[in-house]
Amino acid sequence: MELFNYFRSSASYRVRIGLALKGLPFDYTPVHLVRNEQTSEGFAAVSVARLVPLLKDEDKLVHQSLAILEYLDETHPTPALLPSDAMGRARVRALALDIACEIHPLNNLRVLRYLTHSLGVSEDDKNRWYRHWVETGLETVERQLAAQPTTYCHGETPGLADCVLVPQIFNAQRFECRTEHVPHVMRVFANCMKLEAFEATRPEKCPDAQ
Repeated sequence: MELFNYFRSSASYRVRIGLALKGLPFDYTPVHLVRNEQTSEGFAAVSVARLVPLLKDEDKLVHQSLAILEYLDETHPTPALLPSDAMGRARVRALALDIACEIHPLNNLRVLRYLTHSLGVSEDDKNRWYRHWVETGLETVERQLAAQPTTYCHGETPGLADCVLVPQIFNAQRFECRTEHVPHVMRVFANCMKLEAFEATRPEKCPDAQ
């Protein structure tokens, strides 16, 4: 398998964690978003969305991080990223989507660039925007984790929701967001970072971070 990836992309980090949890080797192909390499002719030839992450598995291409993670879970089912019961799967997907759909899209690079380059928002106001959506969005996740506290987001083994949570906390810390108001979120984050799959795939350890 080949993963087209950018080291600071939280969506890419999700997939790196999933691959690591499953022990799946892959070739790492960097696509530098700040340099706009995602719009280059070479990448556009393989990616209709011109986004990372993009997973190439032999002749198959899968984009969107959650679709990739579920594809990996279906093609390499052990260890599972989703619970065996329908309600458990629904809860894990909801937790993941609360981050991937409600927090991340408001703060990805395209949105931040539009705020500053097209709308003329100042750097300070851009950062205030970022912190607001992260801090309020994490409160939703916190309420769910507080209602059913376990070692990880759902149960005693890491799964899909943890793959999404950890990269979001890395971004929150990078932008100096408040996290003391979400103790259950931070407890799960700390538990995840004790595992090699999360630690070894962190952004600064990627080849293109150098």
